[in-house]
Amino acid sequence: MQQKQQRLDLDNYLPYLVNRVGTTVVSIYTSETLARENLTIDMWRVLAALAHAGELRQIDLSTRTTIDPSTVSRMVGRLVHMGLVTRNRSKASSREVVVALSPKGSALVARLIPVALDLEGSAVAGIPAKDVQVLKRSLRQVFENLTAGRRAAR
Repeated sequence: MQQKQQRLDLDNYLPYLVNRVGTTVVSIYTSETLARENLTIDMWRVLAALAHAGELRQIDLSTRTTIDPSTVSRMVGRLVHMGLVTRNRSKASSREVVVALSPKGSALVARLIPVALDLEGSAVAGIPAKDVQVLKRSLRQVFENLTAGRRAAR
């Protein structure tokens, strides 16, 4: 007996929808804002994470931004060169590196955050605020579902 082939409706497939939205947001924010500052989206994620959390160990920055540790290390070097962050040995362990925004980096992030928030506002226009909160909570849970099992397996 021949099995009926399953079909995948991309317009109703969560990974496709999430990727489509994410790719579009990254494209708009990069072309309209970040490119003028010679920043990539990953650099922006690092700067935004530092602005939110304060100084972070490089490994924590990698985890928070979901960027590979070696990539974070190279990127931090570039951001140091640009004068946007500082990198110092941790007081707790000489093996750990702590990264923080410089005054120049803080000023840049302060200018870029409103643009990012405006873009988010445009993206969710017409969606009730309570539904946006459910969407965000659901996406955080989806991420946790996908990463929790893989962390445990390591």
